[in-house]
Amino acid sequence: MSRTGKVISWIVGIFLLLVVVVVVVIATFNWNRLKPTINQKVSTELNRPFAIRGDLGVAWERNRDEPGWRSWVPWPHVHAQDILLGNPPAIDDITMVHLQRVDATLSPLALLHKEIFIPWIKLEQPDTRLIQTAKGKNNWTFDLAASDSASSDAQPSAWTFRMDNILFDQAKIAYRDAINKADVQVTVNPLGKPVPYAQIAGGKDEAGQKGASDFVFGWKAAGTYNDEKLTGDGKLGGMLSLRSKTNPFPIQADVRNGTTRVQVAGNLQDPMNLGGLNIRLRFSGDTLANLYGLTGVLLPDTPPYETDGHLIARFQQKGGPVFHYNDFNGHIGDSDIHGSLTYSQVKPRPKLEGSLESRQLRMADLGPLIGVKSGKGSDKTEQAKAKRGEAPNQPADRVLPHDRFDTKNWDVMDADVKFSGKRIEHSDSLPISDLYTHLVLKNGNLLLDPLRFGVAGGSLNSTIRMEGDRSPMRARADLHARNLKLKQLFSSVESMQSSMGQINGDATLSGTGNSVADILATSDGSVKLLMNDGVISRGLMEIVGLNVGNYVVGKLFGDDEVRINCAAADLNVANGVASTKLFVFDTENAVINITGTTNFANERLDLSINPESKGMRIVTLRSPLYVKGTFKNPDAGVKAGPLIARGAAAVALGAVVAPAAALLALISPSDNEQNQCVNVLQQMKKK
Repeated sequence: MSRTGKVISWIVGIFLLLVVVVVVVIATFNWNRLKPTINQKVSTELNRPFAIRGDLGVAWERNRDEPGWRSWVPWPHVHAQDILLGNPPAIDDITMVHLQRVDATLSPLALLHKEIFIPWIKLEQPDTRLIQTAKGKNNWTFDLAASDSASSDAQPSAWTFRMDNILFDQAKIAYRDAINKADVQVTVNPLGKPVPYAQIAGGKDEAGQKGASDFVFGWKAAGTYNDEKLTGDGKLGGMLSLRSKTNPFPIQADVRNGTTRVQVAGNLQDPMNLGGLNIRLRFSGDTLANLYGLTGVLLPDTPPYETDGHLIARFQQKGGPVFHYNDFNGHIGDSDIHGSLTYSQVKPRPKLEGSLESRQLRMADLGPLIGVKSGKGSDKTEQAKAKRGEAPNQPADRVLPHDRFDTKNWDVMDADVKFSGKRIEHSDSLPISDLYTHLVLKNGNLLLDPLRFGVAGGSLNSTIRMEGDRSPMRARADLHARNLKLKQLFSSVESMQSSMGQINGDATLSGTGNSVADILATSDGSVKLLMNDGVISRGLMEIVGLNVGNYVVGKLFGDDEVRINCAAADLNVANGVASTKLFVFDTENAVINITGTTNFANERLDLSINPESKGMRIVTLRSPLYVKGTFKNPDAGVKAGPLIARGAAAVALGAVVAPAAALLALISPSDNEQNQCVNVLQQMKKK
């Protein structure tokens, strides 16, 4: 052998010897000696305790799945036992994560091109505890030491990280949250055999996309959330689909919180980058208001409900995540509900937009929209107050509603929603045919414009404004009633069925307070009303429940039915007191003039009724009547004192030229020929 060959042989031999020595040293090295250094370094970087308290070791094995010469390269397999990750100082509990054992393998060749590649990692009995305190401190937000010294213009690292799969026997996750009043325990187990996505959620979503990967893990949850019992179960995909940008990650869940149930089945696209969500979503429960604690979406108190629709979410939007709940169907109470809604998490407040429709709407299910108590929520509240010895919302001696508007959450979300009820079920005493409203909630202020009902062949069109950002709240209502047919309003009154009369009216009221009673008690505004070609009798008063009316009508007309040519009212409301500018009934036998006040603050009446006979028929009453007392217990009688001065009513009517002119505006031109109020009001103007 030449001298050069001998030198090369020595160099190669020495290199191989060094490799063998390094391998032997690494293989026989006691890695436990490095634990104090590793523990200290990791604890410093994470700003919280970290410790490998058990054995730490490395074994070298060939990866025979690698092609060619690569299969001869030994891979390090690392194992560590009894690993503990602690909590930051603000959390009292010691442990955040505990692992009985961790096994992982590392690709050495990937290090040559600056990639840390871990094909798999196995976790034995992982136990995680997520905690949030009442002060908003949590243990899942990491304050890394490196971030304190990193400069804003630091270059990104040239190294990359890749992990293909995570395996474990059983994982336990505990979640305690003082803010959301949550204490939940979750267990996650491998399914053993993957479950095809199509078996649970269908093969393709509605957009025609490819079905997601198989389900790999199953989970169960139990505990409390928002002080209500919580249970749930479901399935999840594996690590490979979690990393994939093309195969969606499958999710399925069935969660019950109190009386609320949420069911989802679908997939998450590009989950590592929160690409999007595409699921079938079902909700059900006692009231939609309970969803606020689970979803953050502010919804009204309703009767029991159920909906089923398609939820598509886009997380990487410029203004914030956007959720589309499309083409859902369901019911609220006994009313069906259909529509599409969009919820955008934009600044300064999230916003809910969309349109809803009910083809068969039950009047009692309208709930807060018209001030009717809705479902079980209000009853439970009253029962709870009774148990605590507290007074109910509605005082026993009052008639006006004292239920308070709950405005404390109105400023957490904006809304722009249109709702229509095509057909409305109701009792015969409430002849409403349809409904349409456009609800706008912005910066704590609520606007219903319009809030429109079809009533008795006519319409009740209103605009409601409620300034929920003020305390007490300020509210304003503008109402316009047109062409309400008397025979439909009083469908149970046989004598009214031949009537061609109708009611028209306008009202504008504004006041402050957090209930209807409080708002009316401070209200200012006006009320104008016209009724023509009607019938009045004691029987009619009994049907509409006006016992005082029985007495008054009986005193005026006896038991006979009397036709009303025109009834006109023009009331002024100031600081909760309605006073009569004009309140007159023109009948076939007499002109009835009503004067006095109605006080909404103390719910008291103080009215005088002055009849003036006309024609051959003499009214049975020769002295004025009074109606006094409270709304709950009114009292009527004959005024003591002098008889009615002849012509007194006519003199009174002669002083109401301006109110008469104002009321003429309520009569549309097409009604002039048949509306007898035209003649009555014109005569009053001439006087």
